[in-house]
Amino acid sequence: MPRRHIHVTGAAEDLRAALRALRTRMQVPAGFPPAVLAEAEAAAASPRLPDHDATDIPLFTIDPPGSRDLDQAMHIARRPGGGYRVHYAIADVAAFVTPGGAVDKEAHKRVETLYFPDEKIPLHPSVLSEGAASLLPDQTVPALLWRLDLDADGRQVAVDVRRARVRSHLRLDYAGAQQLIETGTAGEPLALLKTVGMLREALEVKRGGVSLDLPEQEVVENGDSYTLVYRAPRAVDGWNEQISLLTGMAAADLMIAEGTGILRTLGTTPDGVEKLRHSAQALEIAWPHHVSYAELIRSLDPANNPQHAAFLLDATGLFQKSAYIDFADGHLPDSVVHAAIADEYTHCTAPLRRLVDRYVGELCLAAVAGQEPPAWVKDALTALPADMDRGRGKEADRESMDVVEAALLKNRIGQVFDGFVIDIKDTANKRGVVHLKDPAVVGTVKSRQAMEQGKPVRVKLKKADPADPGRDKVLFDHVPE
Repeated sequence: MPRRHIHVTGAAEDLRAALRALRTRMQVPAGFPPAVLAEAEAAAASPRLPDHDATDIPLFTIDPPGSRDLDQAMHIARRPGGGYRVHYAIADVAAFVTPGGAVDKEAHKRVETLYFPDEKIPLHPSVLSEGAASLLPDQTVPALLWRLDLDADGRQVAVDVRRARVRSHLRLDYAGAQQLIETGTAGEPLALLKTVGMLREALEVKRGGVSLDLPEQEVVENGDSYTLVYRAPRAVDGWNEQISLLTGMAAADLMIAEGTGILRTLGTTPDGVEKLRHSAQALEIAWPHHVSYAELIRSLDPANNPQHAAFLLDATGLFQKSAYIDFADGHLPDSVVHAAIADEYTHCTAPLRRLVDRYVGELCLAAVAGQEPPAWVKDALTALPADMDRGRGKEADRESMDVVEAALLKNRIGQVFDGFVIDIKDTANKRGVVHLKDPAVVGTVKSRQAMEQGKPVRVKLKKADPADPGRDKVLFDHVPE
């Protein structure tokens, strides 16, 4: 599922200090060992370049401003017989990483890039992830080049993936890409991203999937306090994500057909929808019972309504049974569907930032070539789900959010807020979870009397300490009627 993105602007030194303390408590690595850096430098100087030359394809990238760890580049064209051809280049990390080497071992320890509001802890040294292996413009790099042929309705009709030398010709950010498309000044490959993206979104609706285009949250200083500003994603964010989802579904199909691979699955929690209904009530979002979850999500306007943006963040809690599932020799697990996508799916488009993607790429290359996967891939396959389970991205997101919300409220101790009880954690000790109306903060509430889930409540802020190492950085007392 998509991640919550939180950014800190301005000095905000006390908040940054709390985030540094959080990283210390989490024991995240501060840097890379010398042996890892030395091996990465050597690999960056002499990558394993493939024979196939695809540098004539005018690929482009769309990423946040200032990003340098660029995993994907694309090109979209019309097919002569009708439909569309998508070329999607994925950074070929395996061209730089030697199995069993220092960089490989360190990546298995880290599992994924960790994102904090003020800093990221990368999976690979920057000389690779933001340099030689990144699909930065105007440099020839090795990549896994996917060719995805679609019919006129956007359905996949053919797929191929091979190693190739590629070259990104244009680097865009989301705002710039959106402006070019809206003003009609985009070249055809970029303009077709809207066409194909909308077709894929329509197919997603038909199969019952739902994309959560989460808003970014930015912490902005306001005198001696903070304000949480929601920045909703643009339409181009969703169209870009549809190309990634298309590739992930194609990769899953290849591995399933071959009988060996690893999938990303996702289920829903039994009471997830009911809790979401309470959140909707807390945020004053109308949700008639005849309207499905997917329909509601698509009706929201996070760009112009902060309450809608807050609800989209809460909606991530519906999907909590995520798992990586490996399989071999055609023995496919019983549960292989990703509930949010409503199809089989795998991670394969972010190998600079996520360990499993490098292995999935190799499995797909082998499937298309009709060959056995490399021994280093097969040997690691059964351990990969456990490796990925050690990833701490969700923990970093959750803990960062707790720190940020505590910082937002730290100067409002004793104030009374209106909200709704969205969960009961302990009926005996009368502890629950309250979602405030304004600001849209979630915290623990203690009460001397029973609270009812889904009901309005008034609470007084008892504690808001971003430096507190515990889970209850924000704590409220119930104010009885």
